[in-house]
Amino acid sequence: MSKTANRSQSVEDYLKTIYKLENETEGGVSTSDLAKDMNVSNASVTNMVKRLSGMKLVDYESYYGTRLTDTGKKIALEIIRHHRLLELYLKEVMGYSWDEVHDEAEKLEHYISEQFEDKIAELLDDPMFDPHGDPIPTKDGKMPTFISYSLTEASKDRDYVIHRVKNQNPELLQYLEKQGILPGVKIRVINREPFNGPISLESESRSTTMGYRIAEDIFVIDAT
Repeated sequence: MSKTANRSQSVEDYLKTIYKLENETEGGVSTSDLAKDMNVSNASVTNMVKRLSGMKLVDYESYYGTRLTDTGKKIALEIIRHHRLLELYLKEVMGYSWDEVHDEAEKLEHYISEQFEDKIAELLDDPMFDPHGDPIPTKDGKMPTFISYSLTEASKDRDYVIHRVKNQNPELLQYLEKQGILPGVKIRVINREPFNGPISLESESRSTTMGYRIAEDIFVIDAT
């Protein structure tokens, strides 16, 4: 990736985060939500968003939030593609565990060339998903869409396949791996306690129970 002075790591981090928050909320991304996710002050966010607006990478209006322009979205998807390809490369080729790859990819995603990106994609046979089940944007800047739903919405006594784990906290990923809860694993909901209580699962190798808040971040598809 050839950077310009305007394409700093900070700019790319903001665009990537705005993209993520846009897809989690309705309407524009608020300054407070962006500040919380970026772990910076509201004032810092306001200054950066105004800068991004001047670069024609976002549309920003006070009280209405921030949205990516087409150019800003293209850059965000480029960085996300780098990140997710790197995560898969680190796991499949270099032997990292799935709880280690995120932080390493964060460091590398801004610096790989387009040639290096293409080589990784070729080596991995043009993958569609990263180790956590997140879709990898295409080379031409399209984000694949897949229908999946939270484990908390899964029906009892029906077979599913784990598609994605949204929460990438390393300790949580280590725990889920020990429980055999990984993308591609077939599961069945055995019991679900009322009032957001724990959910009991049966996988291919074991039975386990997990809390509602953890289950909210595990996404499944119907088993075929």
